Amino acid sequence: MPWRGESQLEGVVTVPTRDGPLEGTLTVPANARGIILFAHGSGSSRFSPRNRYVAQVLRDGGLATLLIDLLSPAEEQVDDVTRHLRFDIPMLADRLVDTIDWLAQEPQTSALPVGLFGASTGGGAALVAAAERPRRVGAVVSRGGRPDLAGDALPRVETPTLLLVGGDDAPVIELNEAARARMQADVRLEIVPGATHLFEEPGTLEAVAQHALEWFQRHLAAMPARGAG
Repeated sequence: MPWRGESQLEGVVTVPTRDGPLEGTLTVPANARGIILFAHGSGSSRFSPRNRYVAQVLRDGGLATLLIDLLSPAEEQVDDVTRHLRFDIPMLADRLVDTIDWLAQEPQTSALPVGLFGASTGGGAALVAAAERPRRVGAVVSRGGRPDLAGDALPRVETPTLLLVGGDDAPVIELNEAARARMQADVRLEIVPGATHLFEEPGTLEAVAQHALEWFQRHLAAMPARGAG
């Protein structure tokens, strides 16, 4: 990947997974203190403007980011019609695990502790992946997520987890509360006042980004990377 300017490495990467290659955008600021892997939500991609905004805030705070397409272009076409792949949490989680393992092997990222940022259904997939890689994943943040979709993996999650939900997103608040009740890790549910599911209201996405940055900085600093597993 090419260096962009003097302080940041950025480029498109191809991540091998058990289901085939996936494309992502990897950005590594100089002296990064961790890397955040984004798990996008229903019907979205690595080009999600909301996730890209949050990723920029995290990079400004000294964290690397990897925004990856969890579905191939062909799968996206199918999912646009059937809408079933976006809810295939085991498949999405497997792809996140493969990506976490890939990060552990890449020279630019192997020394960095990993955080997961999941949105919508990606929140459930992120928690399953965290349960599978407890020594590698140091923090999880879910934005308007569906942690309930992690199912039986919830009690196995050891990773500190921040659940961010809009104050006007009542059904998702209930689902997050139910998921939190099944978890034994350090879990915090943060309600963002005045926000609906997509955090489109003024100031709400900024609040999400700030909460996420503080959570990742605190917990990744306490967890050196020790390889996959």
